[in-house]
Order: sequence, then C-alpha cells, then structure tokens
Amino acid sequence: MPEIDPTYAGEWRFDPAHTRLGFSTRHAMVTKVRGSFNDVEGVINVNAEDPTESSVNVKIQVASIDTRNAQRDEHLRTNDFFDAPHYPEITFTSTRIDQVEENSFIVNGDLTIRGVTKEIAVPLEFVGVERDPMGSLRAGFEGSRRIDRKDFGLNWNVALDSGGVLVSDRILLEFEISCIKTEDQQS
Repeated sequence: MPEIDPTYAGEWRFDPAHTRLGFSTRHAMVTKVRGSFNDVEGVINVNAEDPTESSVNVKIQVASIDTRNAQRDEHLRTNDFFDAPHYPEITFTSTRIDQVEENSFIVNGDLTIRGVTKEIAVPLEFVGVERDPMGSLRAGFEGSRRIDRKDFGLNWNVALDSGGVLVSDRILLEFEISCIKTEDQQS
C-alpha cells in the first residue's frame, strides 16, 4: 500500500465555495435532472501513517437544494421527498476508509436521509494537493455513487402512460470536493 505524504496528516475542511455535492436522476424516463446542495460542511481527518484510520464527516442542509427550478426545489423540500422541516440535514459519517490504489479510496460509512441510515461505499479519487494563491494547502477529491432513493423513504412518484415513472428510483450522487488543511486556513 503506498504511503501518504506526512504533510497531509491532520484536519481538512470542505471549501463550500469550491465543493459540489450533487445528484442526477432520470425525469419522465427521457431526460436527466441535475441538482446540488449549496450549504455543505465537511471535515476529513487524515492519518498519514494508517489511512484506514482516517475519517470523513459531512453535513448537508436539505433546504439548500438547487435544481435550477424554484418550483421543483420547493417540492423536493416537502414531505413528498426530503421533508426538510422535519429532517433538515443529510449526514454522512465514515466507518472505514480503504485505499485501493495509489490515489483511489473507498469511503464506507453511514448515510442518513429523512432519518433513515444506510451504510454505503463511496469510491473517491484523490485529484491532488496544491498550495493556492492565499498560501493554503488545498486538496481535491472526485467520485460518484448510485443509490436507490426508496431505501431512504423517498418514495413519491407518478406513473406514466408508457408504464414508466416520472422520477427514477436510481439516483447518481456526485462528489467534487475541494478542502483546505485547517492549520493553513487564513483568517
């Protein structure tokens, strides 16, 4: 197993302005609807000596959902979907991180949506580390994972005349994460 650079050890916080936690799904069986959440917090704790002892914690504010359509976003916040008033956050807490190749990881953890917690495995690719113009050490990760929305109580749908449904049960979660090493963050 390749070693992780010791300078990467420590706490890294998501940079919300440069992070996208999004999703896509089929609509009416013929097109895709894409969206993301605009209010996201995340912390990655890196253990350079033993990457499997690293951890990831993410909090997403459901009300920040953005599909570029205000009416659809309002519907997604209702009890038909996320029920934002009763379940304002989506959370992910890692339980295990496996390094499968030099820059590839599987982050296993508990995803909670609408009060339902399921263990999922998220493949993440380490894009790299770079010092930004402000002097902060910045790291990037990308990945995606399909889930079945019904597993989390997101059951609303409408049958189509063709026998299909308005909203696919399969959702592709999309991760584009930029994080800054905590001790390098500028005030």
